[in-house]
Amino acid sequence: MEEMEEELKCPVCGSFYREPILLPCSHNLCQACARNILVQTPESESPRSRRASGSGASDYDYLDLDKMSLYSEADSGYGSYGGFASAPTTPSQKSPNGVRVFPPAMPPPAAHLSPALAPVPRNSCITCPQCHRSLILDDRGLRGFPKNRVLEGVIDRYQQSKAAALKCQLCEKAPKEATVMCEQCDVFYCDPCRLRCHPPRGPLAKHRLVPPAQGRVSRRLSPRKVSTCTDHELENHSMYCVQCKMPVCYQCLEEGKHSNHEVKALGAMWKLHKSQLSQALNGLSDRAKEAKEFLVQLRNMVQQIQENSVEFEACLVAQCDALIDALNRRKAQLLARVNKEHEHKLKVVRDQISHCTVKLRQTTGLMEYCLEVIKENDPSGFLQISDALIRRVHLTEDQWGKGTLTPRMTTDFDLSLDNSPLLQSIHQLDFVQMKASPPVPATPILQLEECCTHNSSATLSWKQPPLSTVPAEGYILELDDGNGGQFREVYVGKETMCTVDGLHFNSTYNARIKAFNKAGVSQYSKTLVLQTPEVAWFAFDPGSAHSDIIFSNDNLTVTCSSYDDRVVLGKTGFSKGVHYWELTVDRYDNHPDPAFGVARIDVTKDVMLGKDDKAWAMYVDNNRSWFMHNNSHTNRTEGGITKGATVGVLLDLNRKTLTFFINDEQQGPIAFENVDGLFFPAVSLNRNVQVTLHTGLPVPDFYSSRASIA
Repeated sequence: MEEMEEELKCPVCGSFYREPILLPCSHNLCQACARNILVQTPESESPRSRRASGSGASDYDYLDLDKMSLYSEADSGYGSYGGFASAPTTPSQKSPNGVRVFPPAMPPPAAHLSPALAPVPRNSCITCPQCHRSLILDDRGLRGFPKNRVLEGVIDRYQQSKAAALKCQLCEKAPKEATVMCEQCDVFYCDPCRLRCHPPRGPLAKHRLVPPAQGRVSRRLSPRKVSTCTDHELENHSMYCVQCKMPVCYQCLEEGKHSNHEVKALGAMWKLHKSQLSQALNGLSDRAKEAKEFLVQLRNMVQQIQENSVEFEACLVAQCDALIDALNRRKAQLLARVNKEHEHKLKVVRDQISHCTVKLRQTTGLMEYCLEVIKENDPSGFLQISDALIRRVHLTEDQWGKGTLTPRMTTDFDLSLDNSPLLQSIHQLDFVQMKASPPVPATPILQLEECCTHNSSATLSWKQPPLSTVPAEGYILELDDGNGGQFREVYVGKETMCTVDGLHFNSTYNARIKAFNKAGVSQYSKTLVLQTPEVAWFAFDPGSAHSDIIFSNDNLTVTCSSYDDRVVLGKTGFSKGVHYWELTVDRYDNHPDPAFGVARIDVTKDVMLGKDDKAWAMYVDNNRSWFMHNNSHTNRTEGGITKGATVGVLLDLNRKTLTFFINDEQQGPIAFENVDGLFFPAVSLNRNVQVTLHTGLPVPDFYSSRASIA
């Protein structure tokens, strides 16, 4: 628990957080400290002036900041964080715990106003003292930042666990140790004060007296203040917006601020994020365990270096004493070199011990803090910081990367004294290297004939050079983001072949490989350029379909065994580019109304496509069609389908639109706009309908010409 204390102290005042607020960069500040480090920016840097000058999005865009993620759902592309404005240059100073902060540039609030209620001057800017990112406040001032209720609860539990024995609250002079607590009075009593002030008769006879420890627990478990909405202070958080990654209240939803966003129940997301944080902690816990074992190894190395040094010095002295007086003068020089090597080895190992100990203390503190956060019973407060904590846990785990837990120095003294020359060669005596350093493996060779791409995946194969004699313990495969961005590791292991999924269609990726062993890492191989297909070839997916769906023709033809509508998805998902596919109606009996469109992977499978909020579809009978999403029907259009008809689906993720066609004619207007995310082709049908899927089709010519004109 003591190692967690660093996580519970404000970087400005150095004390435990008081009324902490959560900044967009995931760090916390006391509310009073946040006001103390506010600075005022010039008028030209204000959000109003930036909007008037045509610059980018508002500087204060906490929602947009959280909408971005490092990885997209559908592919391996990168995103980046944004939303921070440059702060004016201000002389900095150090807080009590050593973090640089910015001094206040405005008069303090009036004494009769609390820090939260006192007005914030126009164009105020706050700079995080830990990551030094700056943010211009809007009209809400500090009230625009959510309060970190979970951190308050963790600090409360920590301080209670550190407190001494509970004392009587009614003793006049030196308080005695309490023996009971009255749950109704919420007062701790010693035995004399209980008999004097709380007699067991009259109305007080019905009060319940419990041991002090139990009373402290009941106090801690008493309901805390429920986190309220930053925009509507009288409303409690009741739902969670998945796109904005923040809790929202009922009034926010009524005002339409999240009308096109996916909103889920607060309790369900609370449990999901707790599970994600627990899983992330498992990996960090393994790194901490490895670090502890590594520290034991380093401490043993210190002892071995000491023992080997003594043994080596004794051997050297014995050899030098056997020589003549001329050798004694050389002996002093050789001993000095041995001692220098000895000190160098000790310094390297001790420096590594110090560095690893600091990292382990930080990691353990973060783990203790996260474990306390997981105990928190306030879903809204937990969700306010869960994403930030998950990112911090993953970042800390990544910092225990390759080479961190590897000794930088050996315990052996790789020197040997050659005493065979004659006396006239004494002044030429020197150490010779005893053992050669092991070589690193040779650079791997990519086998171009076995490397290929298919839909949104790429398969790469490599081998060691034929004449290489140094074995490789493993390989590291790196891939860029398909848009000329930075390389990232996509595979680390012993295999010489790897398939990478989730790539963009019609994109160019660069791949490279390197080998490693205990001695180090080889050079990178030559860069291989991979081009993903412009169009997708796919079939229906039996693994995700409803059990009533019947497949044939290599999973390209589907029907159903039930009279009720059942949903089947395609195997390939899309998140970027323009994609077109068609479905021919092979059987159409009794005028059913099948539905065609796209859906999320978790769409409901036992109702018509479009009944829930995870599908966008057109359902059609023999006379007319409708567009449907979230059980909302729109745009009735005349013209239906018969046996032999062709239904086309055009998903344009560049323009974020979905359009339908019947027999090569557009059916109605553009069906849906502002579609964004990962989508799978989808169909719902019953036993009266059979359809066949046709993929790998180019975008219709008339649509391409229309898009170029637009």
